[in-house]
Amino acid sequence: MKQSTLNQWTITESQDTYLLTWIEAFLFDRKAQGLSKGTLYFYQKKLGKFTQFCNSQSIKHISELNSTTLREYLVWLDQLGHNPGGIHACYRALKTFLLWWEDEVEPEAWKNPICKVKAPRLPKEQIQPVSIETIQSMLSTCDSTHLGKRDKAILLCLLDTGARAEEFCSMNLEDLDRVYGSIIIKKGKGGKVRTVFLGKSSRKALRTYLKIRKDQSPSLWASTSGTRITYWGLREIIRRRSNRAKVTKPGIHAFRRAFALQCLRNGMDVYSLQKLMGHSDLQVLQRYLAQSTEDIRNAHRINSPVDISNL
Repeated sequence: MKQSTLNQWTITESQDTYLLTWIEAFLFDRKAQGLSKGTLYFYQKKLGKFTQFCNSQSIKHISELNSTTLREYLVWLDQLGHNPGGIHACYRALKTFLLWWEDEVEPEAWKNPICKVKAPRLPKEQIQPVSIETIQSMLSTCDSTHLGKRDKAILLCLLDTGARAEEFCSMNLEDLDRVYGSIIIKKGKGGKVRTVFLGKSSRKALRTYLKIRKDQSPSLWASTSGTRITYWGLREIIRRRSNRAKVTKPGIHAFRRAFALQCLRNGMDVYSLQKLMGHSDLQVLQRYLAQSTEDIRNAHRINSPVDISNL
């Protein structure tokens, strides 16, 4: 959108409340702020759901929205089969949009209906990681072919770095220190930069893969055609390997969960783990550390105050 066109649009449409126009303007604002492609896609997808609902209710203007309408939207999502996490995500996107619109337009005699609608509750369920046994089964399907060596390196590095899917796909060759096995993540969540690390086995698998690379792609992970592996490509790799191993397909994020839990079990302190995962506080990290009864039993066995004190 050219600047002259944007200025003209702002002047002529500033008092209009047409929903689709303002959603487009909101997405443009998010893009102008330099948000990641993943975040932009999140807003686009979630607000698309809200647009779909509004179309079903013949709602075209923001001024037609009220708190009852927004609650009906949340119920509508539930009836469509969305899980609690998905409904909560749709609520967050809608709240951000409506608060942005209110700040942008400063409408007179209009009360933002989202302020009266509480966020849907999220069940405090444990986040399940992919099991080490599942990963071992998937690794056993990786042969000595180009794809086998690449996929083995991907599976090991995905577990060893604890990186998010978008962070993993965005890694470049220049971000890798081949001697120490460190990788700089330049496109972390919220624009944060951090460094993750690879162990000996992961470094060896990665070196083996990079030796057979013939393409000129700057990306660390490349497809057979030499293009950067996308989120969907990464998901397809995991699907193919899990099918060959005849195990339930894990989600990409399940590797990140496994990283967190295994690091905790192996004795890593939570503050180091927080930095490696790129979390701003420990509260977010706690959702990943779903310790089993066996974990707690072992922790007590090692640290029993009675046994340690020889009472």
